[in-house]
Amino acid sequence: MDTPSTPDASTDPEQAARAAAQALDSRFHAAAAPLWGGLSPISLALAFTDWALHLATQPAQAARLAASAQQAALQCWGQALGGAPDDTRDPRFRHPAWQQWPWAPMVHAQHAAERWWADATALRGMTAHHQEMTRFLARQWLDMLSPANAGLAHPEVLQRTAERLGGNLVDGALNALDAWRRDQGLAPLRPPAQAYRPGVEVAVTPGRVVHRNALSELIQYLPLTANVQAEPVFIVPSWIMKYYILDLSPHNSMVRWLVEQGHTVYILSWHNPDESDALLGLEDYLEQGVLDNLAAIGRLCGGQPVHAAGYCLGGTLLSIAAAALARPGGVAGGAALPPLASVSLLAAETDFAEPGEMGVLIDESQVALIEDMMAERGFLSGRQMAGSFAYLHSRELVWSQRLRALWLGEADAPSDLMAWNADTTRMPAVMHSEYLRRCYLRNELAEGRYPVQGRPVSLGDIRQPLFVVGTEQDHVSPWKSVYKIHRLVDGELSFVLTNAGHNAGIVSEPGHPRRHHALRTRAPGDPWVDPEHWADGAERREGSWWPTWQAWLTAHGSGRRVKARTPPVESVLCDAPGTYVHECHAD
Repeated sequence: MDTPSTPDASTDPEQAARAAAQALDSRFHAAAAPLWGGLSPISLALAFTDWALHLATQPAQAARLAASAQQAALQCWGQALGGAPDDTRDPRFRHPAWQQWPWAPMVHAQHAAERWWADATALRGMTAHHQEMTRFLARQWLDMLSPANAGLAHPEVLQRTAERLGGNLVDGALNALDAWRRDQGLAPLRPPAQAYRPGVEVAVTPGRVVHRNALSELIQYLPLTANVQAEPVFIVPSWIMKYYILDLSPHNSMVRWLVEQGHTVYILSWHNPDESDALLGLEDYLEQGVLDNLAAIGRLCGGQPVHAAGYCLGGTLLSIAAAALARPGGVAGGAALPPLASVSLLAAETDFAEPGEMGVLIDESQVALIEDMMAERGFLSGRQMAGSFAYLHSRELVWSQRLRALWLGEADAPSDLMAWNADTTRMPAVMHSEYLRRCYLRNELAEGRYPVQGRPVSLGDIRQPLFVVGTEQDHVSPWKSVYKIHRLVDGELSFVLTNAGHNAGIVSEPGHPRRHHALRTRAPGDPWVDPEHWADGAERREGSWWPTWQAWLTAHGSGRRVKARTPPVESVLCDAPGTYVHECHAD
């Protein structure tokens, strides 16, 4: 019996009408999105309705919250009359004047409101997602209305204005003008004293581009030792950032440090997409990012096993590639690829069931709106992505920065990390839609349903030893979410927890002050240990985690050293940092 064919929109009137209506609705959503700050009003309304209905049907809780609010108000009045200082360590109120009348009562009221809303949004019966959304949105409003944003009523602003006779306000106006000029793609009137340009001040580790395709360049770094470990190191960075986060200034460059330790190091530099790349998908990033470049390394290193490492989304992509290579039948053309000696995942999630703050506003309605926004131009712009991160951390990345720049008249002190952070990249529409749906909404990788070349992969097939790094203050890849890989793989796994955040915790060079990390290795067959109790058996070490990783790489290699590898002349396309790193877009 023949299987009926799927109706084609070009021949079936009903399908054509559906497609036309969807296209019009998509354009309407994209046009209206700026009015809502890129957030889905439906998602917001559903979260608020969930909260309001549960509050309305829980009269005892409502009465308790009302009494709590009344008690907090009375306490604030008492503290206002008594002038009692607030004993919290909120960095927004670090200035001594905040502990004095009339500002101390404002601090008390702000913290009382924050505690009340944290309590009020935790109603029994609400979905976990809506509970997180309402708590997050309440915090956004409270942060916006904080007395720390009071402008001339801010005690530090008052003091600075008196000391400088208003000069800080003039500087603030100039800072605002320069910010506007940057948004319009214009050069600032007062450029920073120190520039951080790839290939000049940052990304200066000597190397050569030895392979290139439409989506990535492969950089091989020049050796700094006479002999090197037999196994090269291949690093896959995230595609939502320029690769040189791992090759910043010479003193904090991870790739330079690895080269100095006697490793042959390769790293990917991703192409910054434009409108013509709208149809690139995750499969393209896997094929042209990981597999094609892995094949190039195999040719350059004579098929030696490779230590593969991935950072952030690069680690997620690498884990997919490792699982596909390890499954029966591997991947098409896999016979030409060198084997993996080990897999290192740096602040990379493989289970997205609890993605932390990044998942607060991601649901079906929000993803559909993002897809409609991307359909207009074929990509998600770097500015939109940066705006999402700023919105998630508005207290630090919006309000505190505006206070310093506009009211205190302080210009941001330039740094290599800040310059890299401003060097944003785009994401193709199809790829980003697949990433949000397959990872965040459906968690396909953790559940063994993520398809590669038409067949699902399982991380449980990976047999190479793993080195996994989480960072204590990571809001992008929370360490307890990263830790979940323990439940997905069965082989040897060394897990490192380092202090600092998603970027600073990884870019943590030896000699960096106040750095420490903890290490614990799980052997095959060891029982499950939950993250809360993991630290009980972990070894605490002072200093950077890089030497720990270097020792692990050496221990999991063959132990052989070979003559230092230099890029073959016939393979050299240009000097590092290559051409793709210079692809910049005003939006």
